[in-house]
Amino acid sequence: MATRPDLILASASPRRLALLNQIGVEPDHLIPADVDETPLKGEIPRKLAARLAHTKALTAQHKARQTGIGDNALVLGGDTVVAVGRRILPKAEMLDDAAGSLRLLSGRSHRVFTSICLLNASGAAKRRVVETRIRFKRLSNAEIDAYLASGEWQDKAGAYAIQGIAGAFVIKLQGSFHAVMGLPLYETVQLLRGENYPIEFNWLNSTSGI
Repeated sequence: MATRPDLILASASPRRLALLNQIGVEPDHLIPADVDETPLKGEIPRKLAARLAHTKALTAQHKARQTGIGDNALVLGGDTVVAVGRRILPKAEMLDDAAGSLRLLSGRSHRVFTSICLLNASGAAKRRVVETRIRFKRLSNAEIDAYLASGEWQDKAGAYAIQGIAGAFVIKLQGSFHAVMGLPLYETVQLLRGENYPIEFNWLNSTSGI
């Protein structure tokens, strides 16, 4: 096999790492990219997700090169935005904010936009945005209180993690479950293949049993 490019994941998210591992990919470097995620004035959810994924990838690429790694690496950045109409729900940091988001989502549909951006060594960017529509059941006050007490909402877009307890709230999902978790697998594979990253080689050499 020809020498493959290194891969940098511009995130410290254990979910995104686990999803990459699911498709047989182990990043060579994890370089979290802390960026200001405040929406620009009038910015719609889809555009916000795309901008932040690109910004995170650029930030990680810059950090990598400052430390002497990644000159020939691919850099993968991602971001997830939860929205009700044009209203963007922030990542929940405070209990009151989380409670407000859950009450807003209760009994109604919302959209999750997950964007990925792959930078090559020359700085060229390839991007994808995946939209998933989700409908929540109507949540009782007891359910909201119990979910808040679990702490699962912390630092989650829209104050929930679909792969956890909140999966029990979902009545309907149209789109990509993995994108809601943080990384659309089909689109990620396509971008990596486009840069000659040897996805199938990893599958052929996998020792996992499912």
